[in-house]
Amino acid sequence: MEEKRKITQYEKRLLNIEEVCDYLGIGKTKARELIRGHNGFGIRIGNRWYADKQKLDRWIERQVA
Repeated sequence: MEEKRKITQYEKRLLNIEEVCDYLGIGKTKARELIRGHNGFGIRIGNRWYADKQKLDRWIERQVA
């Protein structure tokens, strides 16, 4: 029988607001500002916002460089 394994937030393609908070160590207000801003990694599905993790990681690299 196949064993299902739980996907962690770090393996997901899209992160919700709370997962972004945990990932970056920031609060919800700042996470919402970043995701809804024009940074290129925010995705709106219905009335919910998500961050594309790959684009978020690239954005972070650009900010650090």
